[in-house]
Amino acid sequence: MNQILVAIIDGTRARLLTLQQPELPEYESGPNLVEYKSLFNPAKELQGKELWATVKTGRNQGQGSQVHAYEDGRQDHVNEYERRFVQMIANEIVNFNKNKRIQRLLLVAEPHILGVVREVIAPLVPKNLQIQELAKDLCKLKPKEIYEYLAQKNLLPTRKQVSG
Repeated sequence: MNQILVAIIDGTRARLLTLQQPELPEYESGPNLVEYKSLFNPAKELQGKELWATVKTGRNQGQGSQVHAYEDGRQDHVNEYERRFVQMIANEIVNFNKNKRIQRLLLVAEPHILGVVREVIAPLVPKNLQIQELAKDLCKLKPKEIYEYLAQKNLLPTRKQVSG
């Protein structure tokens, strides 16, 4: 049951999960979210001087100990790193769709990154692919916890429990 792909994204990592039925539905609860792939933002792994020549931002010491504020353009670079990461995620979703033919894409991302995700992914995926969005950071949750949260929001079907 790979008709649904769930993309859980924050600024550091993206997790792609699929909805799968249990092998023995008479004996196992299901469906379940199974992690297909995990991607990491390489720029977020770099810290301080690994990423910037100086770690202090927006200050310059003038003559007579006067401090002058200025914009050093770091935010533009951070935005570009974010965009590259989202492009990497989009490429993975497009490749997954080519192989599995998903019907629905559920994008769950931190609010500040959801706009970038929407902007980059929408032109790349087929027009008949249904896209749903949720502005929430769920990256640190386990797949079962993600499933329960999304089912409560009526974004995924409820799990059928096997009594025994």
